[in-house]
Amino acid sequence: MINLPQVTLVAITGTTYKIKEHAEALLKSSREIEFGAIKHIQIESIKDIDSWNKAVIYELPTYINTEFAILVHHDGYVINPDLWQDRWLGYDYIGAPWPLPNDGFSYRDSRGQIVRVGNSVSLRSKKLMDLVATREWKSYYGFSNEDGFVACHQRNWLEEQGCKFAPLEVAIHFSKEHEIPENKDIKTFAFHAI
Repeated sequence: MINLPQVTLVAITGTTYKIKEHAEALLKSSREIEFGAIKHIQIESIKDIDSWNKAVIYELPTYINTEFAILVHHDGYVINPDLWQDRWLGYDYIGAPWPLPNDGFSYRDSRGQIVRVGNSVSLRSKKLMDLVATREWKSYYGFSNEDGFVACHQRNWLEEQGCKFAPLEVAIHFSKEHEIPENKDIKTFAFHAI
């Protein structure tokens, strides 16, 4: 059994959307890991994906009392607990790697640099969650994804506050959302929608 007392395993959803599936994701994710806490948060104001994204930014931090959280979804959770790496706790954010963008604006930080690591199924520090909750919410290029808000649009500011984002060579072992050349044939700790 892996013991992670400094990490909360968490799923956040509305009061009607895939409640059972989120509970199953929490159960599967914790089958060989003892977390500091496991929380299935159901928030009545979450009615759609936009309100869910805002709740992850502004409400989720209020439920976390440990140094870190691993956010899981009904379609993304821990699948290989034995692949846990303690070095991941040296980062404030690790999500699955993203592919190289096919346009001039996707997966880019506020300075226009391409960001390869994001994704909502992620390890996040409480420090990062508390900091990003102070930032003004807005959509970028018509998208309101919380992982893009954190990993791309607020990234440079968060780094200035001392937050560390995992590099691609670390994230390829944490989780997988897309098949990309860098994660070909690599088993991961978690997954999302793949």
